[in-house]
Amino acid sequence: MNINEKLATIQTKFKSKKSRFNSFGKYNYRSAEDILEATKPFLLELGVSVTITEELNAMDTLPIIKSTATVSDGENHISATALVGVDLNQKGMNTPQQWGSASSYAKKYALGNLFLIDDTADSDATNKHDNPEITEKQLYQAKNYIKAGGKVEAIKAKYALSEEVETELKNL
Repeated sequence: MNINEKLATIQTKFKSKKSRFNSFGKYNYRSAEDILEATKPFLLELGVSVTITEELNAMDTLPIIKSTATVSDGENHISATALVGVDLNQKGMNTPQQWGSASSYAKKYALGNLFLIDDTADSDATNKHDNPEITEKQLYQAKNYIKAGGKVEAIKAKYALSEEVETELKNL
């Protein structure tokens, strides 16, 4: 199995419930740690590792954290990134908390981009037994995946694609 097939396996079998609750915003969410925990069964099975690196991109008005999530089989790798601004004026947080919050958010979204995690309900929870239509955000992630060497078949296994979208992805 090549690295694209290994990543596609993770993307299509990945499950991570939104098991955390934000009492202020009244919503459920998953953290970067939840996502990493859900990938662990695949690591030995597929012979891959997952790493996350961060870098600070200084901007005039807002510091930006660039987080890169990478899956590697020791020979090849595929990465996805996310950029998050650090709100140094966020009320109720001290400076380390502001940086930590932005870092956690960036990691979560880099992992989400890498593993094609979306915000729709888990398929087991909805029990529809068919693939949902791909959203604009998912399509953006899918295009990045294809550009990095991924396969359209892996995306088709997870999402329903119109002929137009499938053709667009195949032509990237």
